[in-house]
This record gives sequence, structure tokens and C-alpha cells, in this order.
Amino acid sequence: MGVTSFTGVKVFSTTLARDRENMGENITKWLKENLVNIEVVDKVVTQSSDKEFHCLTITIFYRAKTA
Repeated sequence: MGVTSFTGVKVFSTTLARDRENMGENITKWLKENLVNIEVVDKVVTQSSDKEFHCLTITIFYRAKTA
């Protein structure tokens, strides 16, 4: 099993319910704007919470495309 190399990371994170509802649209917009120059190599979804807040984080690992 090899190690996937990457040259950048984009993190989307929120604790607000209304922002969580829009997170998918925000990620899709970012991908559409950047997929010409990058290749997504991995992603990680993390959820954490305490008594009051629920945090959702989506981390995208990418590699810059070479010409």
C-alpha cells in the first residue's frame, strides 16, 4: 500500500446548522472553480461535538496538475 502524495489541502468546516446545510454547495462551487488546476487525491470527513456545538469538517487533499 503506497502513500498518496498531495501538494495542497482545502478545509471546509462549520458549527452552524445553516452553514452545514450549504456546505455541499460551497464545496461543489470550489471544486468547479479549481478542478482545471488540481486533482483530488483524498478526502476526510470529521464530525465532533460537545454539549452545545456540532462541528462538521470536510478536508480535501489535492495535487496540482502539471502542464
